[in-house]
Amino acid sequence: MQIQSVKIIRGLLFLFLLGGGLYLAKSFLVPVTFAALLAMLLTPVSIRIEKKGINKAVAALACTLLFLLLIAVVIALLSWQVAGFAQDADKVIAELNKIPGNVQEYIQAHLGIPVSQQQQMIKGQGTGVGARIAAVAGSAFSFIGSSLLVVIYLFLFIYYRTHLEAFILKLVAEGNRERTKKIIVSGSGVAQQYITGLAMMIGLLWVMYGIGFSIIGIRHALLFAVLCGLLEIMPYVGNLAGCSLTAVMAYTQGGSSMALWVLAVYAVVQFTQTYLLEPLVVGARVSINPLCTIMVIIVGEMVWGIPGLMLAIPLLAIVKIICDNIPALQPYGFLIGEVKHRQKKIKVT
Repeated sequence: MQIQSVKIIRGLLFLFLLGGGLYLAKSFLVPVTFAALLAMLLTPVSIRIEKKGINKAVAALACTLLFLLLIAVVIALLSWQVAGFAQDADKVIAELNKIPGNVQEYIQAHLGIPVSQQQQMIKGQGTGVGARIAAVAGSAFSFIGSSLLVVIYLFLFIYYRTHLEAFILKLVAEGNRERTKKIIVSGSGVAQQYITGLAMMIGLLWVMYGIGFSIIGIRHALLFAVLCGLLEIMPYVGNLAGCSLTAVMAYTQGGSSMALWVLAVYAVVQFTQTYLLEPLVVGARVSINPLCTIMVIIVGEMVWGIPGLMLAIPLLAIVKIICDNIPALQPYGFLIGEVKHRQKKIKVT
């Protein structure tokens, strides 16, 4: 009993130290993790290029440039739509400025809190404009720096992939090297499937949201469709954020009725995505049950913020592959995986 208690305490202490280490090393680990997942995705492309007799460094550079080209296309698409949206920006801002006043009047009428008191409460919790500008500027520089590191790491991971694989194999006993190779191949495969499936999902969401918002009559429907699709990289949270933003914009254009139609489109798209697209596009290899999915997303956001939201599911899928292939960890792989209901009926007495 005492030995079991000691094991539990050691396990909890390990998890606590692991979480603290991940949190403290966030600025280093986040770019490395993003680059590693992208390298898993682009490695097959590099291998195909190398089979044509092209140098490995040139192949790695071509894959990196391909990734940058895709990012540039998305940015160009957003910029094109934002340029059109900027023409109506003044009108939208004027409509948005009316919303706080309407909310304050509602609070005064139903809760009895005067508007002047509400404004004092808001001012008391606000921060200086200078501090906000400094925070935004700091975040922008940090994002640019991290993005550059991701590109550099991506090239190096693709170029040194065989060297890194050999290093990992040297860390394990000779009898376990075949199993380790299987884990590496399976882990790379599940990362590739998740990322490619997510990219296809985003493209399909662009089409569905674009059609739905256009039918409703929202101006700049493509812009909001692109935003809602891109926010899919943040599970659950991104969907709600994109829908909320679009509903607010619809309210400024057509009132509450148009906002309700946006919610209807969101409900239809989410139903189609959950029960039709995800099983077909993402597939069964990324098989994680919803309980563990939600828990790991929350933990990822607590430790790494928004990057943690985006990285939580693919990292957990890789952890499940590792657990499934190591006998001592197989119970944890079973816990993470989807529930397979048995067909055998249980007799109730």
